[in-house]
Amino acid sequence: MVIEDQLRKHSQQPLTHQLLRSLLHSFKQPNDKIHKLLRDGLITSVKKGLYVAGPNLNSGKPEPLLLANHILGPSYVSMETALAYHGFIPERVYEIASATTKASRTFKTTVGTFTYTKIPLPYYSYGIQRCMLKQDQYAMVASPAKAICDKVITTSGLLFRSKKSAAQFLIENMRMDESKLKELNIKEMEHWLPFAQKRESLHVLLQAINSL
Repeated sequence: MVIEDQLRKHSQQPLTHQLLRSLLHSFKQPNDKIHKLLRDGLITSVKKGLYVAGPNLNSGKPEPLLLANHILGPSYVSMETALAYHGFIPERVYEIASATTKASRTFKTTVGTFTYTKIPLPYYSYGIQRCMLKQDQYAMVASPAKAICDKVITTSGLLFRSKKSAAQFLIENMRMDESKLKELNIKEMEHWLPFAQKRESLHVLLQAINSL
């Protein structure tokens, strides 16, 4: 099987350096071959050691949300990106926002900008879903409730002292769909509330959602 066919076979997933070396095991200088694949537009570099199918391969590519899980791990897609994915806010494509247990970072890549915000354990581990993006592509994404909480605790200076201010933030500032907010599982949110930062503000937020 020629290398182009092998790359197409794996093109729906991020291509790691290790995977490329295994596909190129018959070459004496696999790293030189990787550089040639880059020059020929058959693969595109996302970051050191991570690639996707290039424009000249004429194949599928991994979804940005899947890529986000691989650019920095552990991580899950959250905040506005997760809310847009779940249909809670209008679609936004400026950047892919994620939560991580590592230091906050931003990656500006050839396939987009990916931001990662540090979230402390054990709160980090709650409310994460494995979502099917398309056939054979899955990503770890915050539930709508977790994405909202993540947005609140990671936004500097954002505090809620009344249900009115919390509701205004959700509906006016974030432009969230009120009908979807009414479907949120409040008990699920209460479960991780003791482990979160800004607990008082989140408690007010839950009251506001419950009053819609």
